[in-house]
Amino acid sequence: MADTLGLFTSIGLSEQKAKETLKNEALSGSLKEAINQAQRACGSSGVDKAMGTLLYNLASRLKDTKRLTFLCDCIAQCKICSELQLTAALEFVKSHPQDPINQKEFEEACGIGMVITPEQIEEAVEKVIKKHKEQLLKERYHFNMGLLMGEARSALKWADGKVIKNEVDMQVLHLLGPKTEADLEKKSKPPKAKAAENETKAKKADVAVNGEVTPGEGKSLMEQLRGAALKFHKPGENYKTEGYVVTPNTMNLLKKHLEFTGGQIRTRFPPEPNGILHIGHAKAINFNFGYAKANNGICFLRYDDTNPEKEEEKYFTGIRDMVEWLGYKPYAVTHASDNFQELYDLAVDLVRRGHAYVCHQKGEELKGHNAPPSPWRDRPIEESLVLFERMKKGLFSEGEATLRMKMVMEDGKMDPVAYRIKYTPHHRTGDEWCIYPTYDYTHCLCDSIENITHSLCTKEFQARRSSYFWLCNALDVYCPVQWEYGRLNLTYTVVSKRKIIKLVETGVVRDWDDPRLFTLTALRRRGFPPEAINNFCARVGVTVSQTTTEPHLLESCVRDVLNESAPRAMAVLEPLKVTITNLPESSKSDVRVPDFPGNEAKGSHVVPFTHTIFIEQSDFREVMEKGYKRLTPEQPVGLRHAGSVISVQKVIKDAQGKVVELEVSCCSSETAEKPKAFIHWVSEPLLCEVRLYERLFLHKHPEDPSEVPNGFLSDINPNSMHTNTSALVDISVKGAKVFDKFQFERVGYFSLDPDSTADKLVFNRTVTLKEDPGKI
Repeated sequence: MADTLGLFTSIGLSEQKAKETLKNEALSGSLKEAINQAQRACGSSGVDKAMGTLLYNLASRLKDTKRLTFLCDCIAQCKICSELQLTAALEFVKSHPQDPINQKEFEEACGIGMVITPEQIEEAVEKVIKKHKEQLLKERYHFNMGLLMGEARSALKWADGKVIKNEVDMQVLHLLGPKTEADLEKKSKPPKAKAAENETKAKKADVAVNGEVTPGEGKSLMEQLRGAALKFHKPGENYKTEGYVVTPNTMNLLKKHLEFTGGQIRTRFPPEPNGILHIGHAKAINFNFGYAKANNGICFLRYDDTNPEKEEEKYFTGIRDMVEWLGYKPYAVTHASDNFQELYDLAVDLVRRGHAYVCHQKGEELKGHNAPPSPWRDRPIEESLVLFERMKKGLFSEGEATLRMKMVMEDGKMDPVAYRIKYTPHHRTGDEWCIYPTYDYTHCLCDSIENITHSLCTKEFQARRSSYFWLCNALDVYCPVQWEYGRLNLTYTVVSKRKIIKLVETGVVRDWDDPRLFTLTALRRRGFPPEAINNFCARVGVTVSQTTTEPHLLESCVRDVLNESAPRAMAVLEPLKVTITNLPESSKSDVRVPDFPGNEAKGSHVVPFTHTIFIEQSDFREVMEKGYKRLTPEQPVGLRHAGSVISVQKVIKDAQGKVVELEVSCCSSETAEKPKAFIHWVSEPLLCEVRLYERLFLHKHPEDPSEVPNGFLSDINPNSMHTNTSALVDISVKGAKVFDKFQFERVGYFSLDPDSTADKLVFNRTVTLKEDPGKI
C-alpha cells in the first residue's frame, strides 16, 4: 500500500488525492498499470507532473481497459500532450472498438503532430477581434470575452488554450487600453420584460395532446424524447454505450442490423398479458411509443406470453385497447410465442456452446454469490442436449427439470432458469409446447430478433442488464442496448396485480375498472382523458430516478384538459323543489346555455324554464348566516343563464321539519337589484345516478408496514364511494354516449358510466372543479 501511495505521489498527486484514489480499487489498479506502462515507455526521463495528470485522467475515464497500454504509450511518447487531445483519443477508441486501430486516422482525430505557430494564433485572434470590434468598443471590458476565446479555439482546435488567452488579452488591451473606473463597475442586469412574464403565464395554461404541445410546466414529452435529448446512442452505435460488451463479431452484427433497419429507431412495449395496465404502464407506453414517434421510428406492441397459466384473452385485448386509447398505434403486434421455435433452437445452441445445462434442483433460483453451484452445472454437453430434448417431449414432470444458463446476475441470482416445464395449454400454440422460456431468456432474444435499437425498461431491470448483454453475446446474435428509466408510482393506491385481485375478491372494489383504482381502464371509466394522462407523464418527466407522485398532480392535468373539452351542463345532486308562483303552471320558455361560457363560439344548447325548477339544497338556508350569499328568506339569488332573480315567498316543510319545497317569485335580472350570487338549476330534468369518489386508502403508502401495520386491506377508506340515486340533470345530456364528459356547473367534472341505461343515466365524478388535496 505504501509503495502504491508513493507511486501516485511521484506523478504529482497530493497525498490526500492519492489516498482517496487508493480507496477506489478499480481506479487505483488502472492508474498503477498506466504509470508502470508510461515509465517503461519513457525510460530514464520518467513521468513528470503534466504527464501524470493525463495518466490520472486516462485511468479515470477509460472504459475499455484493453486500450490502456496503447494510450499510455501515446502519452509517454508526448503524442498526446493536452486534455483536449486526450478527450479526442478517448472518443476515438470508443468509436473504434475493434482492433487494429488505424494509426493515421487516430493521429488525425487527436491532432497528433499538429503544430500551431504563434503567427497562426495571432492571425486567428485578429480575425475574431475585427469581427466584434464595434461591440467591443461600445461595451469595452463589459463585453463577454469568453465569446472571443470560444471562436478563436474553434478556429485553432489543437492550439494551447493558455497561449490563445494570452493573445486575446494582449490584443484587447491594445484595442481598448487599460481599464478605467467605469470598466471596473459591475454591469447592471437589464430588467425582465413584462411581455416575457406574460408569455410564461400563457405557456402554463397550454394543454398538451399526446405530448405534442408544451404542457403546463417544462417541456412536452416529444421535446424530452426528441433527438439527443436523452443522450441515447444512435442506431448502430450500440458500442458507445457504457457497459456494452464488444465481441470480435459485434461490428459485423451491427452492420447487418443497420442494413436491415436503415438506421431507423425501433422500440417495443412488452407487457405480460396476465393483468390490466395501470398508471405506471402509462409512462412506459409514452416512453416507448413516444421515443419512437419523436424520432421518426417505430414501436412494436409485443406480448410477453411465456406463462400460459395466467394469460387470458381479455388481457390481450385490454392491453391493446389501452395503448390505442392513449393515442398510439403499434407498428406491429407481436408475441414472444411467435418465436418459440427459434428460441428453442437458440437454447439448443446455447447448450452446445457450453453456456447452459439441464438441472434437477428444485426452485428456480440459486441465490447469492456465495451460494453453492448446482451439482449438475458441469454435466457433459451431450447429456444436457439429450435431457433438454426429453424435457421438450414431456418426459419429465413439472419442476423435475429446468434449463439453466451458466452465469451470475448483478443481483446475485446464479444460473437463472432459461426453460421450465408447464403442462398448460398455451393461449396461441395450444399443446404444441410443454416447456416455456423465462423472461430472463426470452426478453433480450426477442429484442434481437425484432432488431430493437433501444430496449427501454424500468429501473428494477437494471440488475438484468449484464445478463441481457451476456446472452446475446453468448449466442453471437445482434445485441440491442437496454436503457433504464425511473418507475412512476402514486400515493394512496396499489397497482400490484396480486393486490388488485385481492381487492376484487374481497368485494372492496367491483373489478379492475373500478373508478377508485389507478388501472388505465379504471381511469378511463372515471372520465380521465387520455391526453391528460399523457400530459401527466410529460410533467413527471423522463427521469432515471424512481418517482412517487401525489394523485392531485394527475388531477390537475385532468382539469386542464376537461376545462377546454367538457361542455357545460346543469345538474342538481341534492334537489330542492322550487315553485315560481308568479308564472302560470303551463309557462315554459327556452333558455340558451353556452357549452363553454368562456368561448360562446364553441356552441350552446337549450334547456326549458318552467313553473317548477330544482336547486341544490345547499343553495338555500332558512337562517341567514354571515358571509352566505345564496338564497334565504331575506336574500334573493340569481338563476344562471335564465336572466331571472328569485325571492322566497314561502318555506314548506314536512312532518319532521325538513324543508321540502320553496315558493318564490321571479323577476327579470334587468329590473331587479343585482343579487350577490347566481346559482344553477334544472327544470323538466332527467333523473340520474351520481357516484362520488374519494381516496380508496386512508394512508399515503398502504403497502408500507411501518405506516399500515395490518396490511393494505385494513387501510380501506369506508367513505371512498358515495352513490346518489336521485340526482337531476338537464336534458342536454340525453343523447350522451358512454365515457362522454361534462362539467356540471358549480359541481365538478363528470363522465357517463357504462352502467347507464335508456331509463337512467349514471355519472361518475371525475374530479372536482378545484383542487382539493384531501380528496382524490
